[in-house]
Amino acid sequence: MFKIRAYAKLLRIPGLGALAIPPVIAAITVGVFDLHKLLILFFIGALAAIYGFILNDYADVELDKLIKELHGKPLVSGDISRKNAITICIFCILFSFLFIFILWYGSTLDSYKFAALLCILLAGFFGSIYNLYGKKFVGSDFLVAVSMSFVFLFGALSLGVPTILTWIIFILTFNQTLHMNAVEGGIKDSDHDFIMGVNNIALRSGVKVDGNKIFIPQHFKAFGMGIRLFSAFLLFVPFVFFGYEYNLGQIIVLTVAALGVIYFNIKLLYIKTFDREAIRKYIGLQSFLRYSLVPIMLVSIIGIYYSIILIVFPIVWYIIFTPLLGEKLFKPRM
Repeated sequence: MFKIRAYAKLLRIPGLGALAIPPVIAAITVGVFDLHKLLILFFIGALAAIYGFILNDYADVELDKLIKELHGKPLVSGDISRKNAITICIFCILFSFLFIFILWYGSTLDSYKFAALLCILLAGFFGSIYNLYGKKFVGSDFLVAVSMSFVFLFGALSLGVPTILTWIIFILTFNQTLHMNAVEGGIKDSDHDFIMGVNNIALRSGVKVDGNKIFIPQHFKAFGMGIRLFSAFLLFVPFVFFGYEYNLGQIIVLTVAALGVIYFNIKLLYIKTFDREAIRKYIGLQSFLRYSLVPIMLVSIIGIYYSIILIVFPIVWYIIFTPLLGEKLFKPRM
């Protein structure tokens, strides 16, 4: 049981319900609702996320040993060997291509599928560069953002022709991943990143912790708010500029949810005391509000039934699996 829990932590099982779903949403934007195909895309998204997390843990194991709070990570504690971690990464790659073969079996390999294959290869390349060398140079967060965006785009190109919604959500995926790594991660880890010799946007911008106080410069706050505000603008672009149908209730809910994300982003950016629990709470609340935004945006296109599933599924998955690992809800630790 202990070993199972260690592997579940390594694979980040509680977060996979949300992290694996981007290629599924991408397929839905091109009109694909076949449950079998969507399930395969979910597995591919999960394998991509697992590969990235484990490779990152593998690359950082010696640095993580310097920080007491990170000693519970399976590779740091020795509960799982680095050799086993790399073995899992290899299997993630092999099974990803196996699932791609199953997804495309019997269909014509047209230019869109070749483009999809290029996307998944580029996602793996940029993600690997980030995970292995990302802490050594400023701006590496853009690489992981591009990687996640390509995983999303793979889902659309695999089964259809990208629409304007596909491209808007592609940018939203980039924005969210960039914010999650550069802003949220930069603040959450600002008390020890400098000890580990990390070279990132937050530290270069002047984010620093002194005792129990945290200082976040105005230009870094502007960077974090700029990402969120641009994303909020993009949510309404299909309705304002491209004539997509909508209803008033949908717009009201979308607006309230977007304002909620912005509110908790402000709470995070303007925090004065380095309180890791509070920081985790603000990150977690943003994450779950944000995961609802795209499904709400898609209500008039895919119907309320599919939208509710897309909203509820990642949350239920997270709530079910998080307590099994002994973690606290809505307070990401790693």
